[in-house]
Amino acid sequence: MADEKQNPEYSAPAIDWESRAYWEGAGRGELVLQRCRDCGVVQHRPRGLCASCLSDDIEHFVASGRGEVYTYSVVRQNQMPAFAKAVPYVVSYVQLEEGPQLLTNIVDCDPDTVTIGMPVKVDFVPTPSKNGDVLGVPRFVPA
Repeated sequence: MADEKQNPEYSAPAIDWESRAYWEGAGRGELVLQRCRDCGVVQHRPRGLCASCLSDDIEHFVASGRGEVYTYSVVRQNQMPAFAKAVPYVVSYVQLEEGPQLLTNIVDCDPDTVTIGMPVKVDFVPTPSKNGDVLGVPRFVPA
C-alpha cells in the first residue's frame, strides 16, 4: 500500500529578538508584519531597522493574510524526511496585499492547479518550541 501524501512538516523556527513577534503571531493564527513609522514601508522578513530608510521606529501589525501567487515551483523530489511524503508540493512567493512577498508553501490543492496570480489566504501550522513558546509557520491555501 502506498504512503498517503502529506503536507510538508515544519520544525519549530529559530527565533531571535527581531523575529519573535512574527513567529508568536503565527502561533496565534495572525500574520504579523512590520511597518516603518517614518517612511510607511511595510516589510517582511522581520528586522530591527527599516530596510528602506534605516529608521528603528518600527511597529508590528496584523496583516490581512490575503495575497496572490507571485511565482511558484512544484517540487517533485525531496529526500528530506519532513518533505519526502509531501511531494509533489508547491513552493511559492506570495505577494501580500500589504506589499511584501513571503516565501511559503501552497497547500490543500492539486499542485497542477496553482497559477501565477491565484488568490490565496494564509493558514498556520502550530510548531511548539522546546521551551513551550506557542509558535506557528504560515503557509497558504487557495482563497
